[in-house]
Amino acid sequence: MLDQSTNRPELPPEIARRRTFAIISHPDAGKTTLTEKFLLYGGAIQMAGQVRAKGEARRTRSDYMKMEQDRGISVSASAMSFDYGDYRFNLVDTPGHSDFSEDTYRTLTAVDAAIMVIDGAKGIESQTQKLFEVCRLRDLPILTFCNKMDRESRETFDIIDEIQENLAIDVTPASWPIGMGRDFIGCYDLLHDRLELMDRADRNKVAETVEINGLDDPKLAEHVPADLLEKLREEVEMA
Repeated sequence: MLDQSTNRPELPPEIARRRTFAIISHPDAGKTTLTEKFLLYGGAIQMAGQVRAKGEARRTRSDYMKMEQDRGISVSASAMSFDYGDYRFNLVDTPGHSDFSEDTYRTLTAVDAAIMVIDGAKGIESQTQKLFEVCRLRDLPILTFCNKMDRESRETFDIIDEIQENLAIDVTPASWPIGMGRDFIGCYDLLHDRLELMDRADRNKVAETVEINGLDDPKLAEHVPADLLEKLREEVEMA
């Protein structure tokens, strides 16, 4: 049978429900950690690996080679899958270091889209820009994820401006950080009008979701400190 909208043969249901993403970035921006958060929140694993310290403490689900575990970096692309809703997601964690970028270039020929991870303190870095240009040549949709907002990072507007100027793309925020560094408590989901609040005591827990009715909802004061709430309202209004 033909799909009337594309005039192409319809895909079998199991193939049609699959979505494959590559996760790309400059080294140490947090690709592998983000991959494991997807697996954790998708129910594929019970606890994310810890990318820190040395020896046995430095282990992640996607870094399975001994060199990757010893150095705490991804050397080869690795694919992991989980079900969420009606879809089957395939997440591909790619090497960030330029020494292993050939594997990343090959991976980008086989994915539907790419998640570009940016360090909130460093912004656009050289390898990020190179990989983005590969995505542009292949006409891949890009979702940007700004990482490490729970550390001291740059202002959100500065990061957005840098992405637009350096990569020549229009940016539409899907969520907005609440606080920064030690004051970071989560994000405001602009698409679904809700708060996603993190648990600083247990990073393996899924964020608490608070449904609200706009940024004037009195319920916000119960979850967000007054100074952060005022700043959130001002920034979202300008975004």
